[in-house]
Amino acid sequence: MVIHCGAPPGGRTSSDASSLLRPASVRSASSPPFVLLPRNLSAPKQKQQQQPPRRRRRRLDLPVRSSLSSPPPADMDAAVTGLYPLHRCKTLHLVRHAQGIHNVEGEKNHNAYLSYDLFDAHLTPLGWQQVSNLRKHVRACGLPEKIDLVITSPLLRTMQTAVGVFGGEGDTDGIVAPPLMVANAGNSDHPAISSLHCPPFIAVELCREHLGVHPCDKRRSISEYRSLFPAIDFSLIENEDDVLWTPDVREKNEEVAIRGMKFLNWLWTREEKEIAIFTHSGFLFHALSAFGNDCHPSVKSEMCKHFANCELRSVVIVDRGMTGSDASRTNYPGKIPDGLDLPSDVANDKH
Repeated sequence: MVIHCGAPPGGRTSSDASSLLRPASVRSASSPPFVLLPRNLSAPKQKQQQQPPRRRRRRLDLPVRSSLSSPPPADMDAAVTGLYPLHRCKTLHLVRHAQGIHNVEGEKNHNAYLSYDLFDAHLTPLGWQQVSNLRKHVRACGLPEKIDLVITSPLLRTMQTAVGVFGGEGDTDGIVAPPLMVANAGNSDHPAISSLHCPPFIAVELCREHLGVHPCDKRRSISEYRSLFPAIDFSLIENEDDVLWTPDVREKNEEVAIRGMKFLNWLWTREEKEIAIFTHSGFLFHALSAFGNDCHPSVKSEMCKHFANCELRSVVIVDRGMTGSDASRTNYPGKIPDGLDLPSDVANDKH
């Protein structure tokens, strides 16, 4: 997928993600400065299935248009092309957490979501199996070596999923380092997970699930989380206790969508280019559902349907303004050493 990104509201450039949760004047979520298109990420296939022959089309018959153009073309199967500088792009790998105890109980009885027995819901044994399978998949894709940063919602189930998928393993070479997760964290009956040979992890409140009413979406104190996940960075979370969750008011869908826009804009304050994000079904659905209206319906559906537990979708976010300031790592100025290089078409115009 491709997300086209404009400047954040008010030109915010602060790296303090938690401060963005405060009330502010924001752009309406109904008309976001983004467009999404799919990007595939799959494990190597054992055997390629033979595809039926496709009718060839002359290149000049393919309309080329900006992926921001609106309305969509009459021929929805026509090519949609956008061209952007590489250094103004980031690759995001979006993951919904694995199955939690609240998913099981809530499907049996929706009123269970109101139970404090599900406070800060942890993963089920089946959820840990889902984590193990996603871990195998990302390794088959070679993804762990590409990830610069892992961002996680500061709830037990998302952090368990994140460290389970991208946490370290193997020989410690005698190096002593705090674990990403201690043994049996959150009644997991899971061994400790190493912080060696893996990307940095950081917790961000902007990508939490709907706030309020459901105890499963209320977080613990940061001190307690630090004892369970010693190598996760919680420095961007301002408050020790959860001041965002309230027992009687549930965050509205449009408020979640606006928070999603803030989160995407905040990502441009980060220098990392390839980021894994572990978050929640509601957050992902409402943050992405405003996108894809100029795409083929199947593309819109692919982007905006609800995530399954432990599902991974990869997207590219594009800075079409000047929000990001990173210089290109691959561009080369040329003309070294200097010499005459007037192009022939320019010479024709000149003379």
